[in-house]
Amino acid sequence: MIYFDNAATTRALPEVAEKMTYMLCENFGNPASVSVMGLEVEKEIRKAAEILANGIRAKEEEIFFTSGGTEGDNWTIYGTAEGYARNGKHLITTAIEHPAVKNPMKHLEEKGYEVTWLGVDEKGHISLEELANAIRPDTILVSTILVNNETGVIQDAAAIGKLIKEKNPNTLYHVDAVQAFGKYPIDVQKMKIDLLTMSGHKIHGPKGVGMLYMRKGLKVRPFILGGGQQKGQRAGTENGAGVAGLGVAADVAFRSMKESIEHVKEVKKTLMDGILAMPDTQVNGDGLEEASPYVLNVTFKGLRSEVLLHSLESKGIFVSAGSACDSRKKIGSPVLTAMGMPFEEIEGAVRFSFCRYNTVEEAKECLKALEETVPFLRKINRQR
Repeated sequence: MIYFDNAATTRALPEVAEKMTYMLCENFGNPASVSVMGLEVEKEIRKAAEILANGIRAKEEEIFFTSGGTEGDNWTIYGTAEGYARNGKHLITTAIEHPAVKNPMKHLEEKGYEVTWLGVDEKGHISLEELANAIRPDTILVSTILVNNETGVIQDAAAIGKLIKEKNPNTLYHVDAVQAFGKYPIDVQKMKIDLLTMSGHKIHGPKGVGMLYMRKGLKVRPFILGGGQQKGQRAGTENGAGVAGLGVAADVAFRSMKESIEHVKEVKKTLMDGILAMPDTQVNGDGLEEASPYVLNVTFKGLRSEVLLHSLESKGIFVSAGSACDSRKKIGSPVLTAMGMPFEEIEGAVRFSFCRYNTVEEAKECLKALEETVPFLRKINRQR
């Protein structure tokens, strides 16, 4: 089996599973309890928080554990809207956000808030000039994705954060780092990030656990109310096993980040060069050096991505459709659409996404399967 769908989810590390088993079966106390067992779990949670904080140059007390990226994004948006309502009701985001950001923003629009949706160029980058013109005295939040989940395009978070604070120091900056955390250097201080979200299962950790970094002193309202856990910010008994597993996964990711980036870049280059040598193919978004090495979005012109996806799956190769298309309605990926791509190119988009455990040999094997499959499928299409 060749698994090139790591942007969707990753295989948990054996040491993560081992840690979680230990927490579930032996160190299973309630961290809110003052008993020895509770204190031991609390110690594990704080250890994980320190690992996550150190990895992004934050403080342990600024780390809050969530059920994943979706909760973190929702908490950020709704919590900011409620906590900063007196400052204004204007928010800014982009046309290429994940639905976990996009849909809460749309919901706020229905409730009377004003949202400015920034467009992107043909490569998928926002315009800093457009952002500067959009920031107003009543702008309470700007939310941008760091590494796009479909294309791997990287937004310049440092430039964005600097611009926001120059235009309006009271405007908060949120970064969706679900595809970037542990795979791309992040410094929340230098990037002037106020809020940042991530998800454990994207870095070989468990599903159902994530993190929200919230700069100390913010007035973002709690999203889940109850027993006052996590300094009164996020109620509910902490997922000790999940948090401990996340800490292990993050520790490995941070320690191996530099080497992983170089290795994954070789895997991506091998596959990308081979695909581009095939007729009627194109990379969507930035090239190898500019985009994240972990994501490759390619259009196979004249094909439907779903057909190619299932053909590869029959050979034991797992990838993702580069867009959620409806051919009958001719509606494609909002991300690729925002980049100005025609439907015919969006329809044939396939996303390959990698991890540090993929190999160049797997890329060559995948390429061989594509070289056999793509011409065959195109021939069938022409006959129809």
